[in-house]
Amino acid sequence: MIELRNVAKAFRSGKVAREVLENINLFVDEGEFVSIVGYTGSGKSTLLSIACGLRAPDRGQVRIGGVVVSGLSPHSSIVFQNYSLLPWFSALENVRLAVEGKFPTWSRIRQSEHATRYLEMVGLSNARDKRPGQLSGGMRQRVAIARAFAVEPAILFLDEPFGALDALTRANLQQELSVLCRQAERAVTVLMITNNVDEAILLSDRIVPLSRGPRASLAASIEVPLRQPRCAAELMHDEAVVRIRSRIVETLTGVLGEANRTPKVRERYAVVPAVVTEGES
Repeated sequence: MIELRNVAKAFRSGKVAREVLENINLFVDEGEFVSIVGYTGSGKSTLLSIACGLRAPDRGQVRIGGVVVSGLSPHSSIVFQNYSLLPWFSALENVRLAVEGKFPTWSRIRQSEHATRYLEMVGLSNARDKRPGQLSGGMRQRVAIARAFAVEPAILFLDEPFGALDALTRANLQQELSVLCRQAERAVTVLMITNNVDEAILLSDRIVPLSRGPRASLAASIEVPLRQPRCAAELMHDEAVVRIRSRIVETLTGVLGEANRTPKVRERYAVVPAVVTEGES
């Protein structure tokens, strides 16, 4: 469903070029939930913007559904970390406008009814007439998620969608997102970027670590063979999760494959805090 082949990207300022991504190869199957995990400033957002068609690569090729990408696909939606809602419109109108863009032949009443159904799915039926400034951060992100799903996308791109939320709101939205993505009648293909390892394990079928920049590249995929939906509390003491988390952190910190590591060192890496962050590069 999503293919990136030999993708590279650099940003130029005058004669100076800052090489961000190099030799990126990624393949996401239909209905699969894949997360890219990496340090802040490593190029994750740049990679996602290239994958969804918002930014062109310097080299390489991107395909969605076998078709070369030349802009945002009409079959995809994006959820940003900063909500990206129009502040002068109500929650309902923010969602309805997206529905109108996807289904322009529908009547306004039908568009509103469709938008309302998705607001109800994320628990915002009582806030449909409120503007973004009247909503909490968690509620605004619910509107953004409702808007993304209301256009009935085949592919969903997530740009650290829960990074700015408090822990309780983030946990609730993660569960709602997992259910929405795996509806029996229409599974959605998802590509998410995050710097939160536990969030990736909770939601993903597969996790792909991204190395530090410059010239960041993707490491080997790490499968998450656990049943869905998952509960964060249950995962805390699951031995399989400990092994997966340890492998991710070892890959990100550059110690994967180094020989003669003692059990104590391996144990130390297994309990590294879930959020892998670093100062902006």
